[in-house]
Amino acid sequence: MEDLPKSDKPIRVLHVIGIMNRGGAESIIMNLYRHIDRSNIQFDFVENTDEKAAYDDEIQKLGGRIYHCPHFNGKNYFAYKKWWETFFRKHHEEYKIIHGHIGSTAAIYLSEARKAGLYTIAHSHSSGTDHSLKSALYKLLSYPTRNIADYFFACSEVAGMDRYGAKVTKSNHYKVLQNAIDTSGFQYNPQVRNEVRDSLHFADHELIIGHIGRFTSEKNHVFILDIFKEILKKNEASKLLLIGDGPQKQQIENRAGELNISEHIIFTGVRADVNRLIQAMDVFVFPSIYEGLPVTLVETQTSGLPIVMSDKVPTESILTDDLVTVCNLSDPPEKWAETVLECARTERKDRSAEIISAGYDISETAKWLGDFYLAKYNER
Repeated sequence: MEDLPKSDKPIRVLHVIGIMNRGGAESIIMNLYRHIDRSNIQFDFVENTDEKAAYDDEIQKLGGRIYHCPHFNGKNYFAYKKWWETFFRKHHEEYKIIHGHIGSTAAIYLSEARKAGLYTIAHSHSSGTDHSLKSALYKLLSYPTRNIADYFFACSEVAGMDRYGAKVTKSNHYKVLQNAIDTSGFQYNPQVRNEVRDSLHFADHELIIGHIGRFTSEKNHVFILDIFKEILKKNEASKLLLIGDGPQKQQIENRAGELNISEHIIFTGVRADVNRLIQAMDVFVFPSIYEGLPVTLVETQTSGLPIVMSDKVPTESILTDDLVTVCNLSDPPEKWAETVLECARTERKDRSAEIISAGYDISETAKWLGDFYLAKYNER
């Protein structure tokens, strides 16, 4: 995309998200926001909650505005729709582009945005679902989006196909927008590794198995515990570092107690220094039931951390030649444990050059997106 002339003042792009806490999609948005040319493009946000989010202060420091709409629960369909009608009636002159990251209600807010004359973008950050009623309702609610949005982004081809179908993903109104990162923050550094391990009281001989993710069913923490219990049978000097928070955290803590492995597990909660914590790990385990293209896998590969992931994670996630090993999710925990221990022997070194070569450098992605926004803005 050719460079476009800068506007007299930044154009404002409205992003719609659940809550700007530290999660995969939210981290991606913030990576883009930090690196986009903010003299040309500004991000504003509608969060579907009244709670204050982890990134809210940084958003405001960067010049962004934050609005709060009602959390959609199905029963408040008409009130939710009315909120968006009122919002666009009040703010339609401030925005020409709306970038939607919530799939379940995209058909509602993108439809109202189009009525107000805005250019609408849908963005798929995940693929696949479980067999729950909640997942079925999500599919039903999000389906009409493919006939509403003007343009479609996805974090991977799998995420695009799952959300939008073949007709959209083969059109000229679709692009895989890589979950790019600032690779400089994740380069392997032995000194940082030693500092973090010391701060967490890890001995040099201890094997640290790591995982980053919200405590939700799709991340499969129960299976991680089963794998780790088998690892302890083979190597008692092992610890499990679990980074994140979520609705199932207490359940996982209770399960660890039932398995008598709690003393070997560190629950860090949500952390702002994930790039440093990754340095302390020896191997990363990722047995997700479904994924889009996890930014954590981009980050961990950048730092040269060996990874054992499930066959349900898109192979598009594999950006390095020899760091990622795929295990079948139906394999028993014993087999996973053997694979994890074997992969932990991999020599650690910086792999950022490979990640940049694969197209996952945030500077390039932010530049492309900024030019895309400007082009669409000038078309309206």
